[in-house]
Amino acid sequence: MTQQQNRAALYCRLSVDDGDGESMSVANQREMLTRYAKEKGFFVQKVYIDDGYSGTNFNRPQFKKMIADIENGLIDIVITKDLSRLGREYLQTGSYIEIFFPSYNVRYIAVNDGVDTANGDNEFLGFRNIINEWYAKDTSKKVRAVFRSKGQAGKPLCTNPPYGYSKDPADKLHWVVDPEAAEVVKLIFTLCMQGYGPAQIAKELTARQIENPVAHGKRNGITVPAKQEYDDPYFWRTSTVARMLARQEYLGHTVNFKTRRKSYKQKKQLHNDPSEWQIFENTHEAIIDEETFATVQRIREGKRRPTRMGEMHMLSGLIFCGDCGNKMYHVRCQGWDHSKEYFTCATYRKQRGGCTSHQIRTEVIEQIVLAQLQSIIRFASDHEAEFTEMVMQRSQKARSTELRDKKKEYEQGKARIAKLDEIMQRLYEDNISGKISDERFAKLSETYEAEQRQLTARIAELDEFFAKDQEQAVNLKTFMQHVKRYTHLDHLDAEVLRTFIKRIVVMDTMPGKKGKGIEVKIEYTIAGEYKTYDQ
Repeated sequence: MTQQQNRAALYCRLSVDDGDGESMSVANQREMLTRYAKEKGFFVQKVYIDDGYSGTNFNRPQFKKMIADIENGLIDIVITKDLSRLGREYLQTGSYIEIFFPSYNVRYIAVNDGVDTANGDNEFLGFRNIINEWYAKDTSKKVRAVFRSKGQAGKPLCTNPPYGYSKDPADKLHWVVDPEAAEVVKLIFTLCMQGYGPAQIAKELTARQIENPVAHGKRNGITVPAKQEYDDPYFWRTSTVARMLARQEYLGHTVNFKTRRKSYKQKKQLHNDPSEWQIFENTHEAIIDEETFATVQRIREGKRRPTRMGEMHMLSGLIFCGDCGNKMYHVRCQGWDHSKEYFTCATYRKQRGGCTSHQIRTEVIEQIVLAQLQSIIRFASDHEAEFTEMVMQRSQKARSTELRDKKKEYEQGKARIAKLDEIMQRLYEDNISGKISDERFAKLSETYEAEQRQLTARIAELDEFFAKDQEQAVNLKTFMQHVKRYTHLDHLDAEVLRTFIKRIVVMDTMPGKKGKGIEVKIEYTIAGEYKTYDQ
């Protein structure tokens, strides 16, 4: 063979699933293959190394580069340490060895497995590939078991801590606050409290030339995926800000099992329902306090869109139509002064006849809200005991009937679940003794089990309802703390509004007469506290 006919590609691969023994190391593979090529008189055209890539996935950068070089006629021989280095997915591995390589007249050699396609077909090649895939599958099961055990023990499962934290040098599984990044996290939450949306926050951070999380991590020696890097280290994405605003990790909690993969062959992550998450509280120092986080979540629940002029009013997302339930749309035009701006029903604006306008001028509703906030803050501050008793009485009165009905439903549901267990036990015994047929047993069991599943789900919903009911006293205490902060309230801003108000409902008591008969109802952040005012 001439040098042109024996141009060899040495391919080395290693992943965490392959173990970290010296015999498996990339350096060892390269040395062994180089020595083998020299002994056989092959010319080493190039060495391709994929370090840290699984054999079940052929989307590896150097492997793809090698395939491209083969297609361009630059390679005559491919040499690997063994078959598993080429791949652990038997169908694709077999396809490359038996179809792709021969079609380009490329010889394949797996040194330790004694495979050399120049010697003809290897009868056991397919079996070896299947065994390699079994090994990958078994390893994946073991890794997943360790991963789940670690997650259930409250240990963080992510490779890198969230932006704002770094690994504790004394304990890699414990996070400590990164002072520089933590200040940016606090800034993001503060801007959200002030009425900025994720897009506006991202724009503001970019304008201030603050390093984005990827650039910050890279500067501090954290390895990040190449696909997350940006050309501009100061560019912030809206999605990055939105994810940060929802992260419970900033409360000092560890949140595990947010994502999953369908199988070891698929690397795409799927998002789990929040009910499947496991949350371990107070595992590290908090950056954001509970009050701020809860307020931000309320803001995010009422997502708002900027006007065409690129602005959002502080009341946007808080005002709702009392008839159709849709949000009220803030209307303003270039050249208008503040007195001309107004809110109108979004349904009416999009579909004439779908609802009435419920139009109310912006400055009017601002005056109503400010006046009533000042009034309630002044009363709560001067008569704390009376205010507390009044709120609790209203809350209990509003919820007493509902609470009584739900407690009754809860007890009946628990009793029925226990009864169904007894029924299914008797059914099983009757089936074993031959009193009922297998077919009849299967049909009845399916019916009772379906009923039990529905009842169990309903019990879980009621448990959540009772838990929220118990939070009322805590909410009132928090509300009073805010009252003391804003004793001398003289203007509105987004933070004040989101702190005290859940929603504002505008009722049109005289449809067809703009600005007449408008009734405003304010729902505060303490349950059961409503105020109604006429314009």
